[in-house]
Amino acid sequence: MGYFRELPDLEYLSPLSDRTSSSDYITVKNIFKRVKIRDDLQNSFTAFNKYQIGDGVRPEQVAEELYGSQNLDWVVLISAGITNVRDQWPLSSKNIYEYAERIYGFSMNDVHHFETKEVKDSTDRLILPAGKIVDGNFKLPSPTTDTEPTKSYVQYYDTGLKKMVQKYNVVSSITNYQYEDIKNEAKRGIFVLKVGYLQQFLNDSRRLMLYSQSGQYLNDRLKRGDNIRVKSP
Repeated sequence: MGYFRELPDLEYLSPLSDRTSSSDYITVKNIFKRVKIRDDLQNSFTAFNKYQIGDGVRPEQVAEELYGSQNLDWVVLISAGITNVRDQWPLSSKNIYEYAERIYGFSMNDVHHFETKEVKDSTDRLILPAGKIVDGNFKLPSPTTDTEPTKSYVQYYDTGLKKMVQKYNVVSSITNYQYEDIKNEAKRGIFVLKVGYLQQFLNDSRRLMLYSQSGQYLNDRLKRGDNIRVKSP
């Protein structure tokens, strides 16, 4: 990831067993330095485009497509608000299947939950929205005595037909695999920074990566940590 090349360096007290002195340091990247998109850009919808991540596509491929460099994959992740690629970036279809198989085993195709289907009346008025998690025998309104315990339905007055209507089979089952796949698919839609704002963001980020003067300052890109071994080598 090109992001690590953007990070400034830190001279860190050597933890290595073969150090020759209590004042030996090693140079590492300062992973505690972080950048974000400037608030005025973050709050502006005109600075971003909606992007749909294709199956099996990785952040560096998106960066290559949008910005002409795989090294700018970190810009894709920051603009999408992704801090943990493993959990927040969508898996490929093959990998999500293998993940569900590993998690659920032989129960992969068992029912995870039930969801409502969309129901509209003859005038296109919404009666029941889709995607609400309910029981398998969901009924609206709930009957005083359930004489059809295995069925789901919604009963409503159809303003176009001018009569009461009862529609059955208004829920669908979602398996464990489908549940994981739906969650994975929801990760595919992200916002990415428009090319016209890229250089401004890079300039801001690189400026923020520079060190200011302090007791640990060596130069703009390097500082040294305190030597905690001075009193107890």
